[in-house]
Amino acid sequence: MREITADASLVAFCGLYCGACGSYLKERCRGCAGNDKAAWCKIRSCCKEKDISSCAECKEFTDAMECAKFNNLMSKVFGVLFRSDRAACIRQIREIGRQGHAEKMAASGTQTIKR
Repeated sequence: MREITADASLVAFCGLYCGACGSYLKERCRGCAGNDKAAWCKIRSCCKEKDISSCAECKEFTDAMECAKFNNLMSKVFGVLFRSDRAACIRQIREIGRQGHAEKMAASGTQTIKR
């Protein structure tokens, strides 16, 4: 089993921190950026098309919640089930950068900022 470490490359396009995800830690997933099976994710596809590392770099929306790809039905269900505030993750990335976000998430041992 992997250890939780602070690694900016493990910040998902949507702001989640793969480095603290159970599937990643159990070596069942390579993380968002390395997971080619995640082609279904509209956020991942959008960021790849725009050649940006996360929604925090998007110039089209100053608030990620204004984006229909970021704020869709599945993300709302995910947010409720896991008490996840991905928009807060995006704001944190904008404020302290991907590495800073990775460090905070690794220190807390969580993949998201909780609601």
